[in-house]
Amino acid sequence: MSAGESAVRARAVDAAVAVGVTAALLATAASSGQRPEGYGWLVGYALLAAGGLALGLRRRAPVAVLAVTGVSAVGYQAAGFDVPVVAYLFAVYAAVRAGHRTLTAVASLVMLAVLPLAALASGLDGLREALAQSRGSLEIAWLVAAGAAGEALRQAERRADEAERTREETARRRADEERLRIARELHDSLTHQISVVKVQADVAVHVARKRGEEVPAALLAIQEAGREASRELRATLEALRDDDTAPPRGLDDVPELVARARTLGLDASLTVGGVHRDLPVAVERTVYRIVQESLTNAARHADAEHATVRVDCGADALVVCVEDDGTAAPGTAPAPGLGLLGMRERVTALGGRLRAGPRGGGGFAVRAVIPVEPVERTP
Repeated sequence: MSAGESAVRARAVDAAVAVGVTAALLATAASSGQRPEGYGWLVGYALLAAGGLALGLRRRAPVAVLAVTGVSAVGYQAAGFDVPVVAYLFAVYAAVRAGHRTLTAVASLVMLAVLPLAALASGLDGLREALAQSRGSLEIAWLVAAGAAGEALRQAERRADEAERTREETARRRADEERLRIARELHDSLTHQISVVKVQADVAVHVARKRGEEVPAALLAIQEAGREASRELRATLEALRDDDTAPPRGLDDVPELVARARTLGLDASLTVGGVHRDLPVAVERTVYRIVQESLTNAARHADAEHATVRVDCGADALVVCVEDDGTAAPGTAPAPGLGLLGMRERVTALGGRLRAGPRGGGGFAVRAVIPVEPVERTP
């Protein structure tokens, strides 16, 4: 059950309790046959109804409800109605549950002292009848019981909240530990191998150029791939270690991706339409990953010669489209891979949609539509 549903249910319960207590108080007064002279009966019934209906606000304003029910109880006692202070007991329970223990105790002591005086003011014969109507010992017991019930429930809720916080902290700590473990595994297993590939490629390119030989395109591609893999691994490790010093890649870094694709022999072009405004970090990161994965596939797997990248920034959506003239034939299903799956998961998580597949005229096309809302960035 959501927080909103719980709040609606609590209000409904409070309203039902208020109506039920009010009806019980009025019925008790009517069945007792008491009929004060003049307009006293009208005042008494009004105070009975006010004290009962005030219980509808006992969760939101427990102190105010305690005061209203106490004053109404004293008032209808003074008006001549021999009716138990039921509404005040509910108010005591709610106030103690909300944590107002000292205030509730003081108010209850005042009530116990004032109720006999109210009974005297009602015109009953003698102090004996006044003290009998106040039901001193019985009312003390009921007040203590109501306060104890409220305190018990308050302690139970506090322990439940502490247990929930403990569970959340434990889950968060375990997630942090697992993230750090994965970071260590990636560092230990991949960093060395990628560094070896990168160094060997750099040495081979340097030796070839020193000898005046033409550097093979495949060797340049390996060199660039090693550098990119090293950068990506470093960024991944920083993210896993919760390092906020490295800014995430976004829309401003897409031109660098296109320029890098040209060094791999892919004639890539970029077009950005619409007004470039501040976008959520998740959206910008997703755009970067879509362009990166699409250009990588076009250059290394699809044997494409040309590729176009278009980013349209609309009022409520951002559209990314990457097309190439590779070997993908019309009507064939795209080969399943982690890259395409990762792009689709990122877009779907943001509430968008992604379409990827061969184009009608040959080649491959990736098109993503991502809903966006403008954000204000803190300098």
